[in-house]
Amino acid sequence: MIIAIDGPAASGKGTIARQIAAVYGLHHLDTGLLYRAVAKAVLDAGHSPDDAQRATEAAVMLDPSKFEDNALKLQVITEAASVVAAIPQVRQALINYQREFATKPPGAVLDGRDIGTVIAPGADVKLFVVASPEVRAARRVRELRARGEVVEEADVLADLLRRDERDSRRTSAPLKAAPDAHLLDTTHLGIDAAFRAAVDIIEAVRAGRKRR
Repeated sequence: MIIAIDGPAASGKGTIARQIAAVYGLHHLDTGLLYRAVAKAVLDAGHSPDDAQRATEAAVMLDPSKFEDNALKLQVITEAASVVAAIPQVRQALINYQREFATKPPGAVLDGRDIGTVIAPGADVKLFVVASPEVRAARRVRELRARGEVVEEADVLADLLRRDERDSRRTSAPLKAAPDAHLLDTTHLGIDAAFRAAVDIIEAVRAGRKRR
């Protein structure tokens, strides 16, 4: 079983994806980490994240087994990741790894922005997770402050809106819901409620297939 979970930053898709993978015994891939790792490699080498050649080279050489999750969650990496993710050659370089991961037995949950539309268009279940920008900004602020970063909510909100704009308007694999994706709005849902709502959708889809 392949479950594709897409949506904008801080919508809750990553947390939901991890919990879904654990409950169903599936592999999990946060595809955003791939782009964050590319961004970090480019910045560490002293280059600009919009340097297509350097970013593509970093994507080709990427070794997911060497990720340092905490280092990849810094706000500066988050912003740079959105820039490198808009480079078509970078996305192309990472497609095969993501598709191979999706087909690993017994199945996988992938979360990102183009899973249901590009990476796994044939996924068994597709969710598109959203929340209001203000709620997403508040969540991201709590996350960043918990890691010791000093941030202002207004700045974080502005960053999120810029990322939404960039992700939605890029020519290569823009952020959008697949036609057959199920919308899950987490604006007024806590983690547990959002997870239960996701499970309800998955079970409804599976039950529908069994009845055919």
